[in-house]
Amino acid sequence: MVPAVLDALAQARERTFGLVAHLDDEDLERVVDPIMSPLAWDLGHIAAYEDLWINHRQGGLPLVRADLAALYDAFETPRKVRGGLRFLRGESLREYMQMVRDRALTVDPGDGFLHELVARHELQHNETMLQTMGLGGMLPDGMGHPSPVDGDGLEFVEVPGGLALIGAPDDVFAYDNERPRREVEIKPFRIGCTPITNATWLHFCEGGGYVRREWWSREGWAWKEDYDITHHGPAEAGDPDAPVVHVSWFEADAFARAHGARLPTEVEWEKAATWGQLEETGQVWEWTASPFGGYPGFVAHPYREYSEVFFGDRYRVLRGGSCATHARVATPHFRNWDLPERRQIFSGVRIAV
Repeated sequence: MVPAVLDALAQARERTFGLVAHLDDEDLERVVDPIMSPLAWDLGHIAAYEDLWINHRQGGLPLVRADLAALYDAFETPRKVRGGLRFLRGESLREYMQMVRDRALTVDPGDGFLHELVARHELQHNETMLQTMGLGGMLPDGMGHPSPVDGDGLEFVEVPGGLALIGAPDDVFAYDNERPRREVEIKPFRIGCTPITNATWLHFCEGGGYVRREWWSREGWAWKEDYDITHHGPAEAGDPDAPVVHVSWFEADAFARAHGARLPTEVEWEKAATWGQLEETGQVWEWTASPFGGYPGFVAHPYREYSEVFFGDRYRVLRGGSCATHARVATPHFRNWDLPERRQIFSGVRIAV
């Protein structure tokens, strides 16, 4: 167990540094969009999280830099203010990250849960950083672009009804919102064999996708009008046979309505994924119709702020992982979530009927 979790930490850090290797300090420190952090803040936050959970909580050691705790607390410092803060930069940032890691390697992992939590946290922030790079035109070569799929997204597979086991099994690492596992009765449905492609999305656009009011929810139409959303640039620029990416939930919902379909619930998605009927998962996060909430019997662990504070109708669940998601994170049970207007995430759409 010990070599495995320590190796996971090492691999995550190697990936983190590899993603930013082509950037200079100015790139790392700039604010590319108010909804995203400077990349240097993300790097400091990754180290502070590791220091808190491995060195302090698991190892009982004092924090390497207690004065940085509030600065790198995601709730104390929301994204819109991080660019104006005195976060660590340059050599000071690199030294802090190394000091935290050197100390973490001396801590007994115990059952390994917190080490695994920290490794996956870093990998999840890798994807957040890639979102920032995408918005700022700084993506590493070959990253952030889905590969072509064999299908247009409009072909369906039949999924029979019946009981389905939903949630993570007890013998694997999982987040609190993936448990407890339970049986759910599901009605028969059909779901797309593949995600919707850029070519299919462009047909939707050419058919009036952004002007046909009847295809949009009230909230979606208001968002589209407020932000003057008239087209989808990534679909126009992307490979026609690759899944469309950077789609908001509002757009995904409108697309499904335009095709006499709907977004799958997350229970339907997980049933199809664990039954082996979904092809090309992991190319784009796939929006579901489900709001983010706890399963019956939910217990927050190891802290409320990981997921419980986001429960409610504001956020929608995404499933499956993306071309920017590390395989360690993208399990069939993992629940991602975001606001329905967000487009910076590597999100696409798979429809159901």
